[in-house]
Amino acid sequence: MIAGLAAVLVAPEHPAAQQPSGKIPRVGILTNGNNERTRAVDAFRERLRDLGYVEGRNIILEFRFAGGNLAQGRKLAAELVAAPVDVIVTEGLTPEAAAVTERIPIVNPTLGGDPVELGWALSLARPGRNITGFTLMGPELMGKRLELLRTAFPQITAVSALINPRNSVLDAIFGQTEAAARSLGLDDLRRVEAKSAEALRALGPAVFSGAGGVVVVPDGLFYNFRRDVVALVNAARLPAIYPEREYADDGGLMAYGANVPDNFRRAADYVDLILKGTKPGDLPIQEPVKFDFVVNLQTAKALGLTIPPVLLARATEVIE
Repeated sequence: MIAGLAAVLVAPEHPAAQQPSGKIPRVGILTNGNNERTRAVDAFRERLRDLGYVEGRNIILEFRFAGGNLAQGRKLAAELVAAPVDVIVTEGLTPEAAAVTERIPIVNPTLGGDPVELGWALSLARPGRNITGFTLMGPELMGKRLELLRTAFPQITAVSALINPRNSVLDAIFGQTEAAARSLGLDDLRRVEAKSAEALRALGPAVFSGAGGVVVVPDGLFYNFRRDVVALVNAARLPAIYPEREYADDGGLMAYGANVPDNFRRAADYVDLILKGTKPGDLPIQEPVKFDFVVNLQTAKALGLTIPPVLLARATEVIE
């Protein structure tokens, strides 16, 4: 529970409500990625501009990048607390941010598990603490991804699941993945693990040997290093489905999941409300409203795979 984490506070905190009048608000962006030029951050910035914020004039964005190294997360979160910032927007590093502040509001546009079970919220409707945001419905959508993969390639009987063993919500996600696999007759579900960018890049296509397809479990590390993930899977020449559309944009065969940039756009509204005095505990944790199902026919052709027309008709976008 968050209440038990006060002992690890490393710097005095300055919530937005206590900021001196006229001071430019600072928003910390804590991400597992390695740069700020992403569609998600672009969407966040665009919405802030729509709301009247101009960087350097009436808002400052403070970025901290873990670069795929989750061990750096708590240190970077502490730096934002010490800065200080008025709000922290996290991507994949909510446990680390929660460990160093119980008062600075935290907005996560990419919540992957159940915030109530994780102790971050009293309820989804009224979180009641300092954490709010938007879910990716990570566990809930794993069954849908396997169903789409099996519909496209009904001959598949064994599937490899690429997972990050350090993911704080892995048990929930993988549990639902196993249940969905059994219901689809996929009794052979294999774990392929990578806990860092270095470990990911050390993998070779042989790790998928014996599998007929691959499903990538949602994870901030994989998303930020998705080109490496896609290159690895394509080198194995296996059909695969990924959790976000950006994988398909970067050469993945199929992707199904919440639209991450849209979640970040909505997160900008939450940041605006918090800076104007709304408590994060009063802002409901919401599910995504936009979903993508993208099929990359260029990759299908390169891998010698055929996507059934019935599945193409269900796609929100086909890359030809």
